[in-house]
Amino acid sequence: MTCGARHFSGLLLLALSCSACSRGNATPAPRSSVGPAAARVPVAVARVEQRAVPIELRAIGTAQAYSVVEIRSQVTGELTSVHFKEGDDVRQGQMLFALDRRPLEAALQTAEGNLERDTAQAMNAATTAKRYQDLMARGIATKEQVDQSSTAAAALAATLVADRGALANARLQLQNATISAPINGRTGQLRVHPGNLVRANDQTPLVTINQVSPIHVAFGVPEGRLDELKRYLRSETLRVEASPPGSTDVGPPGHITFIDNGVDPTTGTITINAEFSNPDHRLWPGRFVNVLVTLATDPNANVVPAVAVQSGQLGDYAFVVKADKSVDYRKVTIDRTIGSSTVIREGLTAGEVVVIDGQLRLTAGTRVTIKDAPAGATP
Repeated sequence: MTCGARHFSGLLLLALSCSACSRGNATPAPRSSVGPAAARVPVAVARVEQRAVPIELRAIGTAQAYSVVEIRSQVTGELTSVHFKEGDDVRQGQMLFALDRRPLEAALQTAEGNLERDTAQAMNAATTAKRYQDLMARGIATKEQVDQSSTAAAALAATLVADRGALANARLQLQNATISAPINGRTGQLRVHPGNLVRANDQTPLVTINQVSPIHVAFGVPEGRLDELKRYLRSETLRVEASPPGSTDVGPPGHITFIDNGVDPTTGTITINAEFSNPDHRLWPGRFVNVLVTLATDPNANVVPAVAVQSGQLGDYAFVVKADKSVDYRKVTIDRTIGSSTVIREGLTAGEVVVIDGQLRLTAGTRVTIKDAPAGATP
């Protein structure tokens, strides 16, 4: 063996000796005291509250005019003037249109003249008939002459009745030359302008008036809640609110005025009508509105934020935080949801603490730490 080979063998034996000494005298590294079993999941919580909560019925409805009147002329003539603007609010009795009165005034004068003429003739015929009766009593006139004079008097008396009817009709036609509003309401589009010939009872109305104060709102109620609605309606007048979509401004409440006498088989709902005073015209005919009917108030309802309740294969559930900061899986029964809060019928009691954020990492028995709740999560 050469000198170089002997030198390499010595270094190798020295290295192996040092390695063996190092393995024999080394101390194991300590394990971390924080392992998977001791990890805690951060969650946000809220307390189950017991408070008075209204029992409500919500629906989508349509505002309908309280009354709709299509204004048509009852006489034929030229339209001479219009006394309102499209979209104006008009009052009952307010003048809307005026037609040419001259032909109607002439017809009235003719009717008055016919009545005066026939009145004079009737008076003369009555006098003649009386004279013939006196003459017959003295044996001078014949019975035939008496009958003829009496018939003529009776005919002229009937003519007077017809003349009085014609005169009343002529006066009515003259009154109809002025068209007034029959109701309070808002006018729509004007269909005829001054100078046009208006025909009696034309198919196209001159204008349409919608009465919007008060106003009706029609909405559908599921047939499953009809008995509940009728039960509360018998005991008191229910408060009904209606507001346009996206609006938080709720005007004066209304009341139910009509329940349809049958359920619509295509939708499974029954039509309800409510009446609102609508002084500020928030509700407009044909517009969709959100309807809220307050049936009663539940004084001892258990309420949690809606985000506390989760849905799974076995139904709705929530996680309840116990005193030792572990969670309990709890099946719950929802009564109803109001905005961002949920009313619990069964499964939770007042004062319990439920998880409202972080449920995806939880199972029964998981230990948790409490963090701040999201904004608006507290019921």
